[in-house]
Amino acid sequence: MIITRTPFRISFVGGGSDIREFYRYTPGIVISTAINKYMYITVKRKFEDTFRISYHKTEIVEKIEDIQHPIVREALKLAEINCGLEITSIGDIPAGTGLGSSSSFTVGLLNALFALNGKLKSAEELARLACKIEIDILKEPIGKQDQYIAAYGGMRRIQFNQNESVFVDTMLYKTDVIRKLGENLLMFYTGGKRSASPILSEQRKNCSDNISYLEKIRDLTYEFYDCLINGNDISRVGKLLHKNWRLKKRLAHNISNNRIDELYQKALNAGALGGKLLGAGGDGFLLFYAEGPHRNRIKKALGLRYVPFEFEPEGSKIIYIGGQ
Repeated sequence: MIITRTPFRISFVGGGSDIREFYRYTPGIVISTAINKYMYITVKRKFEDTFRISYHKTEIVEKIEDIQHPIVREALKLAEINCGLEITSIGDIPAGTGLGSSSSFTVGLLNALFALNGKLKSAEELARLACKIEIDILKEPIGKQDQYIAAYGGMRRIQFNQNESVFVDTMLYKTDVIRKLGENLLMFYTGGKRSASPILSEQRKNCSDNISYLEKIRDLTYEFYDCLINGNDISRVGKLLHKNWRLKKRLAHNISNNRIDELYQKALNAGALGGKLLGAGGDGFLLFYAEGPHRNRIKKALGLRYVPFEFEPEGSKIIYIGGQ
């Protein structure tokens, strides 16, 4: 039996510049961090040559080709699995809420499957193969940032190049700066889930018209990076998140809605310096930057479920290996 633990993520700035339609025109950059909310994948050989896959439903099939879960089916093919398996997944956070759960699932599953065959893949290999499954094979209208931050962990500046290469930079920030950043970030669950595909499909379709907005979103990563590395004025993070959110809402009509806009304004009125709806948009988790007593005012004003988190320094990892 193999069990993997793969972190979910928060994307700060640059999201949208990691889609192929943009970075083939000019390099994209995002700054993201892994957090201590995880996807757990368990893979165990079965005595019978059948497959039992448990997620929000359970499948029992004899052939890989008959598996309905597209990521599981393609991951099994890619890992060249030739024996019956039982696969289960458990997430700390519901899927479809903007924390990159699909890519965390893909990276964690690949990590487990290759380990079961005695092959340990690097973070770069796991991220690249996860992109291959989600983007190239399944044609999902997503970018590359979620797979890379899930595989590498930590807080990273990730650059997506025109030749399909990806540079993952470790950010050499000061410990006290990141500690203060973590103290001043608040995350709230809006209570809903959504499919990212319609939003991202429209965003990709509009990419040629949105190049200038996407360039501005990407360029915020330079200021954000400078803010964290120099640590002179960490409150700038809130203002940069606010700029990012205002630009992001221009990329597709369904990224926000009246309820999200009202909640966002309530947070600003209560003292938040800025924030964003995480992920593609529509619903899920709201992230805000606020200092001092404003934090409690925001919690009271929103009346939403507050979800504390910490930054996670590690990416996808094997946490258990047992008898087959």
